[in-house]
Amino acid sequence: MPTDRGQAAGRPTISEVAAEAGVGRATAARTLGGYGHVSPELRGRVLAAADKLGYRANALARSMSTGVSHTIGVIVADIGNPFFAGVVRGICDASRAGGFDTIVLSTYEDLDEEVAATNVLIDKRVDGMIIASAAVGGRDVGHIKEALNRGVPVVLVDRAVPSLDLDAVVIDNRDAAREAVERLIAAGHRRIGFVWGPPMERPPATRRELLEAASRNLWTDGERLRGYLDALDDARIPFDPGLVMVGRKVEERVTEEVARMLALPDRITALFCTETEAVTGALRALRAAGLAYPRDVALIGFDDSAWAAVMDPPLTMIEQPVHDLGAKAAQVLLDGIRGVEPVRETHTLRSRLVERASVAPPP
Repeated sequence: MPTDRGQAAGRPTISEVAAEAGVGRATAARTLGGYGHVSPELRGRVLAAADKLGYRANALARSMSTGVSHTIGVIVADIGNPFFAGVVRGICDASRAGGFDTIVLSTYEDLDEEVAATNVLIDKRVDGMIIASAAVGGRDVGHIKEALNRGVPVVLVDRAVPSLDLDAVVIDNRDAAREAVERLIAAGHRRIGFVWGPPMERPPATRRELLEAASRNLWTDGERLRGYLDALDDARIPFDPGLVMVGRKVEERVTEEVARMLALPDRITALFCTETEAVTGALRALRAAGLAYPRDVALIGFDDSAWAAVMDPPLTMIEQPVHDLGAKAAQVLLDGIRGVEPVRETHTLRSRLVERASVAPPP
């Protein structure tokens, strides 16, 4: 039951609201706590009194008494990333429409940070969680299983975790990558660099080695790599492991690797970049080499944004439905919170290749 304990000094208490409304304290508590039966007439009097006095309910006390906090927790890699910012906006819009507040935490792709964030949200008594998880295998998912064991529904967003039987809301990563590389091939390119691949300690000797490394890393990265390989296979273009960037996934590494590809005797004539940082790192490498796109190297990137459209020339990019990803994840989670039996499927949304002026035939 809600109590007056914890109300800041000077703030009205439940007892004061009850006195103002002319009802018993228990009636005021049931009304303001959202539990039990209160007649419409008495409920109206209590709410009017609460509004008049400026009463604000103690949300923690309410959640402890009812088991419902009307709050969902969101864990993403980096809220400063425009992609995740758009996803969170979709989550917040949908959850607010459903009567839920949102708590957002960033992990910066650090699994330990993700575990800590999950524990924080469990302690906050959230009703459910949406997680863009950095987990890649069965040994990485103990914190998510702990949330589920505590009765907290979980929906994955942006990336699936194959070892977990959960609802996941993602885009068609493999198809999107295949379409982008097919566009480069249609323009006449056969030496197409892929940025970025799995963070291997050394370049792969074979395709199999590359795919095995990809299976130990983020699901999205692996799907985009497979789409790249699909397009090469369909066009009967031999796979060259030297055209796939591996190593640390940072912009500086991209610049180094693209510079290496540009220095090959049979150098790249096109680049497919799977993240925003990969695009900017590639552009730095082209500039340092005195080259320009699309005159010297064609370029397609992931995560369309306003800056890509105002580049000179504007960049051809894959546009992800970021707001829809978040809104769908929230919808699936709220259904689970309300007792709808989870389907436990991967909900796949379509991306779109936005063609601009960064693709031209090889020089």
